[in-house]
Amino acid sequence: MVTAVTAVTWVDVRDGLPSSGAPVAAAITGRYPADGDAGSGADAGEAFWLVRPMYFTTLHWSDDGVEHRNCFVDSDGVVRLPHSVVRPPHSGDGDDRSDGGDGRPGGPETVTHWAALPTLPGGTTHGVLGADVGPALRAAWGKRPPSA
Repeated sequence: MVTAVTAVTWVDVRDGLPSSGAPVAAAITGRYPADGDAGSGADAGEAFWLVRPMYFTTLHWSDDGVEHRNCFVDSDGVVRLPHSVVRPPHSGDGDDRSDGGDGRPGGPETVTHWAALPTLPGGTTHGVLGADVGPALRAAWGKRPPSA
């Protein structure tokens, strides 16, 4: 079996952003409602800092028609801005607060750091499709199928 060892280099969003379209691991911070927490405002809920796979783009249009620039987008289409960026006013939605409504730059959940995703085991790409999947898997598994 191929032993893959990958070093992760985290980049602070204040120091730079990835290339548009790049798949990344994004360190996200924010708050979520804690059990029984009925509070509101910037300090409501439980603080978190976690890693999610996302991609970075210089231009993204949300389903609601809002334009986002230099943002991270997850597989559910949730847009998160770099932590140091102040969210621009939203036109037409009645919420023109530059902080996303929670008092923090960028909104309720922001990206603090990002890292390039590793390539697939034994390969040089982030994805393989179609007829190339079988040969790529066999190469990564050392030409033996996985244990059942």
